[in-house]
Amino acid sequence: MKNRDEIIQEATSAGGFDVVVVGGGASGIGAALEASLRGFKTLLLEKHDFTKGTSSKSTKLIHGGVRYLAQGDIKMVREALKERGYLVKNAPHLVHDQPFIIPAYKWWEGIFYTTGLTLYDILAGKYSLGRSKFLGREKVIRKLPGLSGKGLRGGILYHDGQFDDSRLAMDMLHEFFRNGGLALNYFEVYDILKNDGDRITGVRAKNVTNDQSFEFKAKTVINATGVWADDVMQMDDPGHKKMIRPSQGIHIVISKNFMKGDHALMIPKTSDGRVLFAVPWHDHLVVGTTDTPVDSIDDEPVPLEDEVRFILDTASGYLIKKVERSDVLSVFTGLRPLAAPTGDRTETREISRNHKVLVSKSKLITVVGGKWTTYRKMGQDMIDAAIKQKLLPQRASRTKNYKLSESTGIDVKDQFAIYGRNAMEIRKMIANNRELNASICEELPYSRAEIEWLCRNEMVVHLEDLMARRTRALLLNAKAAYNAAEKVARDIAPLLNWDKKKVEEEVLSFREMAKKYILN
Repeated sequence: MKNRDEIIQEATSAGGFDVVVVGGGASGIGAALEASLRGFKTLLLEKHDFTKGTSSKSTKLIHGGVRYLAQGDIKMVREALKERGYLVKNAPHLVHDQPFIIPAYKWWEGIFYTTGLTLYDILAGKYSLGRSKFLGREKVIRKLPGLSGKGLRGGILYHDGQFDDSRLAMDMLHEFFRNGGLALNYFEVYDILKNDGDRITGVRAKNVTNDQSFEFKAKTVINATGVWADDVMQMDDPGHKKMIRPSQGIHIVISKNFMKGDHALMIPKTSDGRVLFAVPWHDHLVVGTTDTPVDSIDDEPVPLEDEVRFILDTASGYLIKKVERSDVLSVFTGLRPLAAPTGDRTETREISRNHKVLVSKSKLITVVGGKWTTYRKMGQDMIDAAIKQKLLPQRASRTKNYKLSESTGIDVKDQFAIYGRNAMEIRKMIANNRELNASICEELPYSRAEIEWLCRNEMVVHLEDLMARRTRALLLNAKAAYNAAEKVARDIAPLLNWDKKKVEEEVLSFREMAKKYILN
Protein backbone atom coordinates (compact mmCIF):
# COMPACT_ATOMS: atom_id res chain seq x y z
CA MET A 1 0.00 0.00 0.00
CA LYS A 2 1.01 3.60 -0.42
CA ASN A 3 2.10 5.89 2.39
CA ARG A 4 -0.94 7.32 4.20
CA ASP A 5 0.11 10.94 3.61
CA GLU A 6 0.48 10.19 -0.09
CA ILE A 7 -3.00 8.68 -0.15
CA ILE A 8 -4.47 11.78 1.52
CA GLN A 9 -2.81 13.97 -1.07
CA GLU A 10 -4.06 11.79 -3.92
CA ALA A 11 -7.61 11.60 -2.53
CA THR A 12 -7.91 15.34 -1.94
CA SER A 13 -6.65 16.19 -5.41
CA ALA A 14 -8.70 13.53 -7.22
CA GLY A 15 -11.52 15.86 -8.21
CA GLY A 16 -14.25 13.50 -7.09
CA PHE A 17 -15.09 9.79 -7.10
CA ASP A 18 -17.64 7.44 -8.56
CA VAL A 19 -18.03 5.74 -5.17
CA VAL A 20 -17.25 6.77 -1.60
CA VAL A 21 -17.61 3.92 0.88
CA VAL A 22 -18.04 4.80 4.55
CA GLY A 23 -16.83 1.99 6.80
CA GLY A 24 -13.67 -0.13 6.74
CA GLY A 25 -14.99 -3.47 7.93
CA ALA A 26 -15.90 -6.60 5.97
CA SER A 27 -18.89 -5.12 4.12
CA GLY A 28 -17.22 -1.77 3.42
CA ILE A 29 -13.99 -3.23 2.08
CA GLY A 30 -16.04 -5.78 0.14
CA ALA A 31 -18.08 -3.00 -1.50
CA ALA A 32 -14.94 -0.98 -2.25
CA LEU A 33 -13.18 -3.94 -3.88
CA GLU A 34 -16.33 -4.76 -5.86
CA ALA A 35 -16.52 -1.18 -7.15
CA SER A 36 -12.84 -0.91 -8.05
CA LEU A 37 -12.89 -4.22 -9.95
CA ARG A 38 -15.77 -2.88 -12.04
CA GLY A 39 -13.60 0.10 -12.95
CA PHE A 40 -15.23 2.67 -10.70
CA LYS A 41 -13.06 5.36 -9.08
CA THR A 42 -13.46 4.50 -5.40
CA LEU A 43 -12.52 5.94 -2.00
CA LEU A 44 -13.01 4.13 1.31
CA LEU A 45 -13.05 6.02 4.62
CA GLU A 46 -12.85 4.43 8.08
CA LYS A 47 -13.11 6.50 11.26
CA HIS A 48 -10.94 4.11 13.29
CA ASP A 49 -8.64 1.44 11.90
CA PHE A 50 -9.64 -1.08 9.26
CA THR A 51 -11.71 -3.88 10.92
CA LYS A 52 -11.44 -2.16 14.30
CA GLY A 53 -14.97 -3.24 15.21
CA THR A 54 -16.97 -6.40 14.64
CA SER A 55 -14.96 -7.50 11.60
CA SER A 56 -11.85 -8.34 13.64
CA LYS A 57 -13.74 -10.14 16.40
CA SER A 58 -15.57 -12.96 14.65
CA THR A 59 -15.58 -16.67 15.50
CA LYS A 60 -13.00 -17.04 12.66
CA LEU A 61 -15.40 -19.12 10.57
CA ILE A 62 -16.46 -18.89 6.93
CA HIS A 63 -19.57 -21.03 7.13
CA GLY A 64 -23.06 -21.64 5.88
CA GLY A 65 -24.48 -21.52 9.38
CA VAL A 66 -25.62 -24.89 10.70
CA ARG A 67 -27.89 -23.23 13.23
CA TYR A 68 -29.66 -21.23 10.49
CA LEU A 69 -30.37 -24.52 8.76
CA ALA A 70 -32.12 -25.63 11.96
CA GLN A 71 -34.17 -22.41 11.81
CA GLY A 72 -35.25 -23.26 8.27
CA ASP A 73 -33.43 -20.41 6.52
CA ILE A 74 -32.48 -22.58 3.54
CA LYS A 75 -31.95 -19.69 1.12
CA MET A 76 -29.42 -17.93 3.33
CA VAL A 77 -27.54 -21.15 4.10
CA ARG A 78 -27.30 -22.04 0.40
CA GLU A 79 -26.00 -18.56 -0.46
CA ALA A 80 -23.45 -18.62 2.37
CA LEU A 81 -22.19 -22.08 1.37
CA LYS A 82 -21.68 -20.87 -2.20
CA GLU A 83 -19.78 -17.81 -0.93
CA ARG A 84 -17.70 -20.09 1.30
CA GLY A 85 -16.76 -22.03 -1.83
CA TYR A 86 -15.63 -18.88 -3.63
CA LEU A 87 -13.45 -17.86 -0.70
CA VAL A 88 -11.75 -21.23 -0.30
CA LYS A 89 -10.89 -21.04 -4.00
CA ASN A 90 -9.88 -17.36 -4.09
CA ALA A 91 -7.97 -17.07 -0.80
CA PRO A 92 -6.65 -20.58 0.03
CA HIS A 93 -3.78 -19.15 2.08
CA LEU A 94 -6.31 -17.68 4.53
CA VAL A 95 -9.53 -19.67 4.14
CA HIS A 96 -9.37 -23.43 4.41
CA ASP A 97 -11.38 -26.52 5.27
CA GLN A 98 -11.96 -26.98 8.99
CA PRO A 99 -13.40 -30.36 10.04
CA PHE A 100 -15.90 -30.15 12.92
CA ILE A 101 -17.35 -32.81 15.17
CA ILE A 102 -20.70 -32.63 16.94
CA PRO A 103 -20.59 -35.08 19.88
CA ALA A 104 -23.62 -37.34 20.27
CA TYR A 105 -24.75 -38.40 23.77
CA LYS A 106 -28.18 -39.87 22.97
CA TRP A 107 -29.00 -42.62 20.49
CA TRP A 108 -31.18 -40.40 18.30
CA GLU A 109 -28.65 -37.55 18.01
CA GLY A 110 -26.47 -39.46 15.55
CA ILE A 111 -29.39 -39.95 13.16
CA PHE A 112 -30.78 -36.44 13.69
CA TYR A 113 -27.55 -34.50 13.12
CA THR A 114 -26.26 -36.75 10.34
CA THR A 115 -29.52 -36.20 8.45
CA GLY A 116 -29.36 -32.43 8.95
CA LEU A 117 -25.72 -32.19 7.93
CA THR A 118 -26.31 -34.34 4.87
CA LEU A 119 -28.77 -31.63 3.80
CA TYR A 120 -26.02 -29.09 4.56
CA ASP A 121 -23.73 -31.00 2.15
CA ILE A 122 -26.45 -31.15 -0.52
CA LEU A 123 -27.01 -27.39 -0.28
CA ALA A 124 -23.27 -26.82 -0.74
CA GLY A 125 -23.36 -28.84 -3.96
CA LYS A 126 -20.13 -28.52 -5.94
CA TYR A 127 -18.78 -26.16 -3.26
CA SER A 128 -18.81 -28.88 -0.59
CA LEU A 129 -15.64 -29.19 1.49
CA GLY A 130 -16.24 -32.81 2.42
CA ARG A 131 -18.97 -35.31 3.19
CA SER A 132 -20.58 -35.43 6.63
CA LYS A 133 -20.60 -38.79 8.38
CA PHE A 134 -21.19 -40.47 11.72
CA LEU A 135 -18.11 -41.52 13.74
CA GLY A 136 -17.94 -44.08 16.50
CA ARG A 137 -17.01 -43.13 20.05
CA GLU A 138 -13.34 -44.14 19.81
CA LYS A 139 -12.79 -42.22 16.58
CA VAL A 140 -14.31 -39.08 18.10
CA ILE A 141 -11.99 -39.28 21.11
CA ARG A 142 -8.97 -39.78 18.83
CA LYS A 143 -9.88 -36.79 16.66
CA LEU A 144 -10.79 -34.57 19.63
CA PRO A 145 -8.15 -35.38 22.25
CA GLY A 146 -9.23 -33.51 25.36
CA LEU A 147 -12.95 -34.14 24.88
CA SER A 148 -14.54 -35.93 27.79
CA GLY A 149 -15.77 -39.41 26.88
CA LYS A 150 -18.37 -39.51 29.65
CA GLY A 151 -21.70 -40.58 28.16
CA LEU A 152 -20.35 -40.19 24.63
CA ARG A 153 -21.93 -42.45 21.98
CA GLY A 154 -20.17 -41.07 18.91
CA GLY A 155 -20.13 -37.92 16.85
CA ILE A 156 -20.98 -36.38 13.49
CA LEU A 157 -18.13 -35.09 11.34
CA TYR A 158 -18.85 -32.17 9.01
CA HIS A 159 -16.82 -29.50 7.22
CA ASP A 160 -16.81 -25.71 7.23
CA GLY A 161 -14.30 -22.93 6.57
CA GLN A 162 -11.84 -21.33 8.99
CA PHE A 163 -9.99 -18.05 8.43
CA ASP A 164 -8.26 -15.00 9.89
CA ASP A 165 -10.72 -12.11 9.59
CA SER A 166 -8.44 -9.05 9.77
CA ARG A 167 -5.77 -10.64 7.57
CA LEU A 168 -8.39 -11.39 4.90
CA ALA A 169 -9.51 -7.76 5.09
CA MET A 170 -5.94 -6.55 4.59
CA ASP A 171 -5.55 -8.80 1.54
CA MET A 172 -8.75 -7.32 0.14
CA LEU A 173 -7.34 -3.84 0.72
CA HIS A 174 -4.08 -4.73 -1.03
CA GLU A 175 -6.10 -5.86 -4.06
CA PHE A 176 -8.28 -2.75 -3.83
CA PHE A 177 -5.17 -0.56 -4.08
CA ARG A 178 -3.78 -2.70 -6.91
CA ASN A 179 -6.96 -1.90 -8.83
CA GLY A 180 -6.71 1.86 -8.36
CA GLY A 181 -8.72 2.31 -5.18
CA LEU A 182 -7.83 4.60 -2.29
CA ALA A 183 -8.53 3.85 1.39
CA LEU A 184 -7.88 5.88 4.53
CA ASN A 185 -8.09 4.77 8.14
CA TYR A 186 -8.69 7.31 10.90
CA PHE A 187 -10.86 9.41 8.57
CA GLU A 188 -14.25 10.12 10.12
CA VAL A 189 -17.24 11.08 7.97
CA TYR A 190 -19.21 13.65 9.94
CA ASP A 191 -21.57 15.14 7.33
CA ILE A 192 -23.21 14.33 4.01
CA LEU A 193 -23.13 16.72 1.05
CA LYS A 194 -26.32 17.27 -0.97
CA ASN A 195 -27.39 19.37 -3.92
CA ASP A 196 -30.44 21.64 -4.13
CA GLY A 197 -32.55 18.65 -5.06
CA ASP A 198 -31.61 16.91 -1.79
CA ARG A 199 -29.54 14.30 -3.63
CA ILE A 200 -26.26 13.13 -2.09
CA THR A 201 -23.16 14.51 -3.81
CA GLY A 202 -20.44 13.44 -1.37
CA VAL A 203 -19.25 13.58 2.22
CA ARG A 204 -17.35 15.75 4.65
CA ALA A 205 -14.68 13.92 6.62
CA LYS A 206 -11.85 14.76 8.97
CA ASN A 207 -8.46 13.26 9.47
CA VAL A 208 -8.75 12.06 13.07
CA THR A 209 -4.99 12.34 13.59
CA ASN A 210 -4.97 16.14 13.14
CA ASP A 211 -8.67 17.22 12.83
CA GLN A 212 -8.15 18.58 9.31
CA SER A 213 -11.42 18.47 7.33
CA PHE A 214 -12.01 17.65 3.67
CA GLU A 215 -14.87 17.35 1.21
CA PHE A 216 -15.04 14.38 -1.15
CA LYS A 217 -17.46 14.52 -4.07
CA ALA A 218 -19.07 11.28 -5.20
CA LYS A 219 -21.75 9.94 -7.53
CA THR A 220 -22.55 7.26 -4.97
CA VAL A 221 -22.15 7.13 -1.17
CA ILE A 222 -22.32 3.73 0.48
CA ASN A 223 -22.98 3.35 4.20
CA ALA A 224 -21.29 0.12 5.30
CA THR A 225 -20.62 1.01 8.92
CA GLY A 226 -22.10 -2.07 10.60
CA VAL A 227 -23.45 -1.36 14.05
CA TRP A 228 -22.98 2.36 13.39
CA ALA A 229 -25.16 2.35 10.24
CA ASP A 230 -27.96 4.20 12.02
CA ASP A 231 -25.61 7.12 12.75
CA VAL A 232 -24.89 7.68 9.06
CA MET A 233 -28.58 7.24 8.17
CA GLN A 234 -29.34 9.92 10.75
CA MET A 235 -26.88 12.28 9.02
CA ASP A 236 -28.84 11.72 5.82
CA ASP A 237 -32.29 11.88 7.43
CA PRO A 238 -32.43 13.05 11.07
CA GLY A 239 -35.84 11.45 11.55
CA HIS A 240 -34.86 8.04 10.22
CA LYS A 241 -36.18 5.07 12.16
CA LYS A 242 -33.39 2.95 13.67
CA MET A 243 -32.63 -0.28 11.85
CA ILE A 244 -29.87 -1.89 13.91
CA ARG A 245 -30.56 -4.29 16.78
CA PRO A 246 -27.03 -4.78 18.20
CA SER A 247 -26.07 -8.05 19.83
CA GLN A 248 -22.86 -8.72 21.72
CA GLY A 249 -20.79 -11.86 21.31
CA ILE A 250 -17.65 -12.78 23.21
CA HIS A 251 -14.93 -15.36 22.67
CA ILE A 252 -12.18 -16.66 24.89
CA VAL A 253 -8.80 -17.90 23.68
CA ILE A 254 -7.09 -20.74 25.52
CA SER A 255 -4.14 -23.03 24.96
CA LYS A 256 -4.58 -25.72 22.33
CA ASN A 257 -3.49 -28.19 25.02
CA PHE A 258 -7.13 -28.29 26.14
CA MET A 259 -8.08 -29.99 22.88
CA LYS A 260 -5.18 -30.98 20.70
CA GLY A 261 -5.60 -32.03 17.09
CA ASP A 262 -6.91 -30.40 13.94
CA HIS A 263 -10.63 -30.92 14.48
CA ALA A 264 -13.00 -28.35 15.96
CA LEU A 265 -15.83 -28.98 18.42
CA MET A 266 -19.39 -27.77 17.82
CA ILE A 267 -22.05 -27.95 20.52
CA PRO A 268 -25.36 -27.35 18.69
CA LYS A 269 -27.49 -26.59 21.73
CA THR A 270 -26.24 -25.33 25.09
CA SER A 271 -28.09 -24.72 28.35
CA ASP A 272 -29.75 -21.56 27.03
CA GLY A 273 -30.14 -22.60 23.40
CA ARG A 274 -26.97 -21.05 22.02
CA VAL A 275 -24.35 -22.74 19.87
CA LEU A 276 -20.79 -23.13 21.18
CA PHE A 277 -17.67 -23.61 19.06
CA ALA A 278 -14.11 -24.53 20.04
CA VAL A 279 -11.99 -23.88 16.96
CA PRO A 280 -8.23 -24.31 16.41
CA TRP A 281 -6.77 -20.95 15.34
CA HIS A 282 -3.11 -19.95 15.04
CA ASP A 283 -2.13 -22.87 17.28
CA HIS A 284 -4.57 -21.73 19.98
CA LEU A 285 -8.22 -22.53 20.68
CA VAL A 286 -11.00 -19.97 20.19
CA VAL A 287 -14.13 -20.77 22.22
CA GLY A 288 -17.44 -18.94 21.82
CA THR A 289 -19.79 -17.34 21.36
CA THR A 290 -22.57 -15.55 23.24
CA ASP A 291 -25.54 -13.59 21.92
CA THR A 292 -26.51 -10.81 24.29
CA PRO A 293 -28.77 -7.88 23.25
CA VAL A 294 -27.17 -4.54 24.14
CA ASP A 295 -28.55 -1.00 24.19
CA SER A 296 -25.31 0.95 23.79
CA ILE A 297 -22.73 0.72 21.01
CA ASP A 298 -19.16 1.09 22.21
CA ASP A 299 -16.00 1.29 20.12
CA GLU A 300 -14.37 -1.22 22.47
CA PRO A 301 -17.13 -3.32 24.08
CA VAL A 302 -16.28 -5.39 27.15
CA PRO A 303 -17.44 -8.89 28.12
CA LEU A 304 -20.14 -9.28 30.73
CA GLU A 305 -19.42 -11.55 33.67
CA ASP A 306 -22.42 -13.74 32.80
CA GLU A 307 -21.02 -14.24 29.29
CA VAL A 308 -17.61 -15.26 30.58
CA ARG A 309 -19.10 -17.67 33.09
CA PHE A 310 -21.39 -19.20 30.44
CA ILE A 311 -18.46 -20.01 28.13
CA LEU A 312 -16.20 -21.29 30.91
CA ASP A 313 -18.91 -23.50 32.38
CA THR A 314 -20.16 -24.82 29.05
CA ALA A 315 -16.69 -25.60 27.68
CA SER A 316 -15.71 -27.27 30.95
CA GLY A 317 -18.75 -29.52 30.68
CA TYR A 318 -17.33 -31.11 27.52
CA LEU A 319 -13.59 -31.10 28.12
CA ILE A 320 -11.52 -33.42 30.31
CA LYS A 321 -9.77 -30.48 31.93
CA LYS A 322 -11.92 -27.74 33.43
CA VAL A 323 -11.29 -24.27 31.96
CA GLU A 324 -10.51 -21.78 34.72
CA ARG A 325 -10.36 -17.98 34.44
CA SER A 326 -6.60 -18.18 34.82
CA ASP A 327 -6.43 -20.33 31.66
CA VAL A 328 -7.91 -17.60 29.48
CA LEU A 329 -5.17 -15.98 27.38
CA SER A 330 -7.49 -13.39 25.88
CA VAL A 331 -11.17 -12.49 25.76
CA PHE A 332 -12.52 -10.40 22.90
CA THR A 333 -15.93 -8.88 22.34
CA GLY A 334 -17.73 -7.91 19.14
CA LEU A 335 -21.09 -6.42 18.24
CA ARG A 336 -23.31 -7.93 15.56
CA PRO A 337 -25.18 -5.45 13.32
CA LEU A 338 -28.43 -7.40 13.24
CA ALA A 339 -31.17 -5.93 11.06
CA ALA A 340 -34.43 -5.86 12.97
CA PRO A 341 -37.34 -3.40 13.28
CA THR A 342 -37.46 -1.13 16.33
CA GLY A 343 -39.49 -2.77 19.04
CA ASP A 344 -39.05 -6.28 17.68
CA ARG A 345 -38.91 -8.50 20.74
CA THR A 346 -37.40 -11.47 18.91
CA GLU A 347 -34.37 -12.90 20.70
CA THR A 348 -31.23 -11.76 18.89
CA ARG A 349 -30.05 -15.34 18.48
CA GLU A 350 -33.21 -15.97 16.42
CA ILE A 351 -32.73 -12.97 14.10
CA SER A 352 -31.58 -13.94 10.62
CA ARG A 353 -28.10 -12.90 9.50
CA ASN A 354 -29.44 -12.04 6.05
CA HIS A 355 -28.32 -8.62 4.87
CA LYS A 356 -30.56 -5.87 3.54
CA VAL A 357 -29.60 -3.10 1.11
CA LEU A 358 -31.56 0.10 1.62
CA VAL A 359 -31.74 3.18 -0.62
CA SER A 360 -32.88 6.46 0.93
CA LYS A 361 -34.71 9.30 -0.84
CA SER A 362 -31.39 11.10 -1.23
CA LYS A 363 -29.87 7.90 -2.72
CA LEU A 364 -27.70 6.96 0.26
CA ILE A 365 -27.09 3.23 -0.09
CA THR A 366 -26.94 1.39 3.24
CA VAL A 367 -26.30 -2.25 4.06
CA VAL A 368 -27.50 -3.70 7.36
CA GLY A 369 -27.11 -7.20 8.75
CA GLY A 370 -24.92 -9.80 7.09
CA LYS A 371 -21.81 -11.66 8.16
CA TRP A 372 -18.21 -12.18 7.06
CA THR A 373 -19.03 -15.23 4.91
CA THR A 374 -21.26 -13.22 2.58
CA TYR A 375 -19.18 -10.02 2.41
CA ARG A 376 -18.62 -10.50 -1.35
CA LYS A 377 -22.33 -10.86 -2.11
CA MET A 378 -23.06 -7.85 0.10
CA GLY A 379 -20.57 -5.77 -1.86
CA GLN A 380 -22.03 -6.96 -5.16
CA ASP A 381 -25.56 -6.13 -4.02
CA MET A 382 -24.55 -2.61 -2.94
CA ILE A 383 -22.93 -1.76 -6.27
CA ASP A 384 -25.82 -3.39 -8.16
CA ALA A 385 -28.19 -1.15 -6.17
CA ALA A 386 -26.24 1.94 -7.23
CA ILE A 387 -26.44 0.82 -10.87
CA LYS A 388 -30.16 0.12 -10.56
CA GLN A 389 -30.62 3.66 -9.21
CA LYS A 390 -28.71 4.92 -12.30
CA LEU A 391 -26.00 6.41 -10.09
CA LEU A 392 -23.40 4.32 -11.91
CA PRO A 393 -23.24 2.81 -15.41
CA GLN A 394 -23.88 -0.89 -15.93
CA ARG A 395 -20.74 -3.00 -15.47
CA ALA A 396 -20.50 -6.67 -14.58
CA SER A 397 -19.19 -7.98 -11.26
CA ARG A 398 -15.76 -9.66 -11.31
CA THR A 399 -15.35 -10.80 -7.71
CA LYS A 400 -16.61 -14.41 -7.87
CA ASN A 401 -13.39 -15.66 -9.44
CA TYR A 402 -10.96 -12.94 -8.36
CA LYS A 403 -7.90 -14.30 -6.54
CA LEU A 404 -7.02 -12.48 -3.31
CA SER A 405 -3.24 -12.16 -2.93
CA GLU A 406 -2.74 -15.35 -4.89
CA SER A 407 0.30 -17.23 -3.67
CA THR A 408 1.92 -20.27 -5.24
CA GLY A 409 3.96 -22.93 -3.55
CA ILE A 410 3.21 -21.82 0.04
CA ASP A 411 2.00 -24.42 2.51
CA VAL A 412 -1.00 -23.10 4.47
CA LYS A 413 0.76 -24.26 7.63
CA ASP A 414 3.76 -22.07 6.79
CA GLN A 415 4.35 -19.28 9.32
CA PHE A 416 4.09 -16.61 6.62
CA ALA A 417 1.28 -18.13 4.52
CA ILE A 418 -1.20 -15.57 5.86
CA TYR A 419 0.61 -12.88 3.84
CA GLY A 420 -0.05 -14.57 0.50
CA ARG A 421 2.17 -13.29 -2.31
CA ASN A 422 3.85 -10.92 0.17
CA ALA A 423 5.30 -13.84 2.13
CA MET A 424 8.30 -13.92 -0.21
CA GLU A 425 9.14 -10.31 0.64
CA ILE A 426 9.27 -11.16 4.34
CA ARG A 427 11.44 -14.19 3.68
CA LYS A 428 13.85 -12.04 1.66
CA MET A 429 14.10 -9.59 4.56
CA ILE A 430 15.11 -12.43 6.87
CA ALA A 431 17.58 -13.83 4.34
CA ASN A 432 19.28 -10.42 4.21
CA ASN A 433 19.25 -9.95 7.99
CA ARG A 434 18.90 -13.05 10.18
CA GLU A 435 18.24 -10.90 13.24
CA LEU A 436 14.80 -10.11 11.79
CA ASN A 437 13.82 -13.75 12.29
CA ALA A 438 13.72 -13.25 16.07
CA SER A 439 10.26 -13.31 17.68
CA ILE A 440 8.88 -10.20 19.33
CA CYS A 441 8.48 -12.30 22.48
CA GLU A 442 8.49 -15.96 23.51
CA GLU A 443 4.69 -16.33 23.77
CA LEU A 444 3.78 -14.74 20.42
CA PRO A 445 4.53 -16.21 16.96
CA TYR A 446 5.49 -12.99 15.17
CA SER A 447 8.95 -12.15 13.87
CA ARG A 448 10.61 -8.75 13.72
CA ALA A 449 10.57 -9.07 9.92
CA GLU A 450 6.77 -9.30 9.93
CA ILE A 451 6.49 -6.30 12.21
CA GLU A 452 8.75 -4.20 9.98
CA TRP A 453 6.99 -5.27 6.78
CA LEU A 454 3.56 -4.53 8.25
CA CYS A 455 4.60 -1.06 9.41
CA ARG A 456 6.00 -0.24 5.97
CA ASN A 457 3.13 -1.66 3.92
CA GLU A 458 -0.17 -1.67 5.83
CA MET A 459 -0.87 1.85 7.08
CA VAL A 460 -0.13 1.28 10.75
CA VAL A 461 -1.00 4.49 12.60
CA HIS A 462 -1.11 3.29 16.22
CA LEU A 463 0.53 0.48 18.15
CA GLU A 464 -2.94 -1.03 18.60
CA ASP A 465 -3.33 -1.41 14.82
CA LEU A 466 -0.22 -3.57 14.72
CA MET A 467 -0.82 -5.63 17.87
CA ALA A 468 -4.57 -6.25 17.45
CA ARG A 469 -5.22 -6.48 13.71
CA ARG A 470 -2.11 -6.53 11.45
CA THR A 471 -0.88 -9.25 13.79
CA ARG A 472 -3.33 -11.01 16.11
CA ALA A 473 -1.08 -10.74 19.15
CA LEU A 474 -3.70 -9.12 21.38
CA LEU A 475 -6.31 -11.78 20.60
CA LEU A 476 -3.93 -14.71 20.99
CA ASN A 477 -2.38 -13.68 24.30
CA ALA A 478 -3.38 -10.34 25.78
CA LYS A 479 -0.92 -10.43 28.69
CA ALA A 480 1.98 -11.25 26.38
CA ALA A 481 0.95 -8.45 24.04
CA TYR A 482 0.70 -6.07 27.02
CA ASN A 483 4.19 -6.99 28.16
CA ALA A 484 5.70 -6.82 24.66
CA ALA A 485 4.17 -3.44 23.86
CA GLU A 486 7.08 -1.26 24.96
CA LYS A 487 9.73 -3.28 23.10
CA VAL A 488 7.65 -3.40 19.92
CA ALA A 489 6.91 0.34 20.11
CA ARG A 490 10.61 1.15 20.42
CA ASP A 491 11.42 -1.14 17.49
CA ILE A 492 8.89 0.46 15.16
CA ALA A 493 9.49 4.06 16.28
CA PRO A 494 12.05 4.79 13.51
CA LEU A 495 9.71 3.29 10.89
CA LEU A 496 6.79 5.50 11.94
CA ASN A 497 8.80 8.60 12.92
CA TRP A 498 7.81 8.37 16.59
CA ASP A 499 9.84 10.27 19.17
CA LYS A 500 10.25 9.12 22.77
CA LYS A 501 7.10 10.91 23.93
CA LYS A 502 5.04 9.36 21.15
CA VAL A 503 6.34 5.88 22.04
CA GLU A 504 5.30 6.40 25.66
CA GLU A 505 1.83 7.61 24.61
CA GLU A 506 1.29 4.67 22.28
CA VAL A 507 2.37 2.12 24.89
CA LEU A 508 0.13 3.67 27.54
CA SER A 509 -2.87 3.83 25.19
CA PHE A 510 -2.44 0.25 24.00
CA ARG A 511 -2.00 -1.14 27.49
CA GLU A 512 -5.14 0.60 28.72
CA MET A 513 -7.09 -1.07 25.92
CA ALA A 514 -5.34 -4.44 26.37
CA LYS A 515 -6.60 -4.61 29.96
CA LYS A 516 -10.10 -5.18 28.55
CA TYR A 517 -8.85 -8.39 26.92
CA ILE A 518 -7.36 -9.78 30.14
CA LEU A 519 -9.52 -11.67 32.63
CA ASN A 520 -8.67 -10.83 36.22
